Amino acid sequence: MHDIYLERAAERDLKKLDPVDFDKIIGQIKALSGNPRPSGCRKIRGSVNDWCIRAGTYRIIYEIDDKAKSIRIYRIRHRKEVYR
Repeated sequence: MHDIYLERAAERDLKKLDPVDFDKIIGQIKALSGNPRPSGCRKIRGSVNDWCIRAGTYRIIYEIDDKAKSIRIYRIRHRKEVYR
């Protein structure tokens, strides 16, 4: 099991979501603790440990640290805005 940490930017992103999207994304984040690389996740080019998963029209950007057994979530944004 991995520990999950939210950066401040990710917390702010979560507060802006409507309740339906919020529940879907929280479910995906909780599932990451058991399986940090679920099917459909993609490694972000040009980075060592950064990954992305889809949650409807939103994307969750996170970093996996296998040695410390932790996941740090950086951003939760709409797919049009997340990679800027």
